[in-house]
Amino acid sequence: MCGICGQFNFKNHAPVDAESIRAMMRTIVHRGPDDEGLYLSGSLGLGFRRLSIIDLSLGHQPMSDEKERTWVVFNGEIYNFKELRQELEGHGYVFRTQCDTEVIVHGYRHWGESVLEHLNGMFGLAIWDEPERKLLLARDPMGIKPLYYASRNGALYFGSEIRAVLAGMREKPETDPLALNLFLRYRYTPSPFTMFQGIRKLAPGEMLSVQNGHVSATRWYRFEPKPYSPMPSDEEAVEMLLELYKAAVKRHLISDVPLGLLLSGGIDSALLLALMNLYGNVWPTFTVGYGHSYKDDELEDAAETARVFSADNVPVMLSRQTFEKTLPGIVEILEEPVATSSIVPMYFVSQRARRDVKVALIGQGPDELFGGYTRHLGVRYGSLWRKLPEGTRSFLSSAAGILPRSETLKRGVYALGIQDRIKRYQHVFSILPGETVDSLFQEGLLPENPGDMVFKCWDDLSPAIGHLDELGGFQLLELRSSLPDELLMYADKMSMIHALEVRIPYLDREIVEHVQRLGSRFKVRNGCRKWLHRRVCRKFLPEGILRRKKRGFAVNVVDQWFREAIGARMEAHLVDESSLMFRYLKPDVVRRLLSEHRTGKNDNHKILFSLVVFETWLRSLR
Repeated sequence: MCGICGQFNFKNHAPVDAESIRAMMRTIVHRGPDDEGLYLSGSLGLGFRRLSIIDLSLGHQPMSDEKERTWVVFNGEIYNFKELRQELEGHGYVFRTQCDTEVIVHGYRHWGESVLEHLNGMFGLAIWDEPERKLLLARDPMGIKPLYYASRNGALYFGSEIRAVLAGMREKPETDPLALNLFLRYRYTPSPFTMFQGIRKLAPGEMLSVQNGHVSATRWYRFEPKPYSPMPSDEEAVEMLLELYKAAVKRHLISDVPLGLLLSGGIDSALLLALMNLYGNVWPTFTVGYGHSYKDDELEDAAETARVFSADNVPVMLSRQTFEKTLPGIVEILEEPVATSSIVPMYFVSQRARRDVKVALIGQGPDELFGGYTRHLGVRYGSLWRKLPEGTRSFLSSAAGILPRSETLKRGVYALGIQDRIKRYQHVFSILPGETVDSLFQEGLLPENPGDMVFKCWDDLSPAIGHLDELGGFQLLELRSSLPDELLMYADKMSMIHALEVRIPYLDREIVEHVQRLGSRFKVRNGCRKWLHRRVCRKFLPEGILRRKKRGFAVNVVDQWFREAIGARMEAHLVDESSLMFRYLKPDVVRRLLSEHRTGKNDNHKILFSLVVFETWLRSLR
């Protein structure tokens, strides 16, 4: 796990200044405190900061083949590198190290760009083809590792973080109103957008090719999950998934440095711990909590899970005062706003874990893979709603509309009644009606129908969606858009600021591709969410753990703090007309949303928190 950056003057071919690359590298030292490397080739410069995980002595980057025709800088881990190495050695390639980076180097010489198809792992990488004077950037299929870039005046700048790109450009772009509109709809900015005009991020499974004066972006990962025919039986499905889980966890435990687990009180990380015990014992685990006064605190649950599986557990206490004090600094670390309160606990549990380990596994993924959220119930059974007579649906929608503070219900009822599939998904993802978000903006800032821009982000996923049932299509968008651009993005930033590598076994490529081919009845059955995943959990977890309420690092506690602190924080951010957000947004509309929330007319805490995060982000840029 590392940080990469670089510059390619692809138009005028002017030599890249070494100091420019060093300036980019200095902004990402936290991602790789163990080593650094730089490579210059005329108009091309590559920079690298290393966090040593595998082959600690010989994994220096940028790395090349013996004839220095192919150079690679790589952030991430390739979990099947041993198998690929054996295959490439069979083709006559000679390896000089034991690290996974060299597999990419020789793999590119053998397969060209198709090397990406052979990799099972998480990565943001750059490959320089010296004879062809060609630069290739790529992001892993699940989007676990981010990669940003900007093309300005014939030069391409790229980096694992936006700050490296900004250092190369030596200028700060304006805020993009269209990206802001998407952020206020979804609480994150979907790829390829960022909040900075002209700075883009590669989408999951996307690559950028720069050669002969041209820059082109294409989705290299085009897996289309065609449903199994016939579908496996229930017993077969459980055994198939269990074997995939075992293999993935074993791969994700490969490390030459100490490794642990970020443990919540739920079943997903508990199952990870049980599977880890198949390949070792007494794993260090780390849990964030808020004290016994909160019913959603999970310190006791996690400690009990650790006792069941003979693991050490370290509690991390987070107070409301710490949350409020550190939020501005954490938003600055994110580089682009993400309006979920779990960014704060993720920061602190990663900070504590890094004192004992260099790598930590985390149980992200089953909710998106198997339908663990409330919205998945609506998507799964939404066809029943659409089959009701129009008059019945109209009556029930009106009844829902008069209930106080029922915005989620009202939006869900409306969204599930939309006949167009992709538009239906769009509304399920949105936290507010599009017209409400659009009404926040100053006149003349937005193009027509700005919310429809998300369809362009999803456009090349349509062929894959077409093979799937209603729930499967929605989950594909989650896995290729909302999960990587929201949850995985902040997991990367909050862990790597502490030089902690976070690995996500449930998002192993083999697991994801298998689960996407299963029908909805394996995911949500008779109202039971994550049905198949829970069946696997039964083989390892006691009933007491299986019956626990879903908490997820006690996000409900943090949301409660935010609502309780709404007065002071809102006054500072949303009422003061000198706030920076009002360069883009209308003060009277923001005040109306705040007033509706205070009086209890509407529960607007999600959009208000988004506005607070946006204002905090703007202030961090000054």
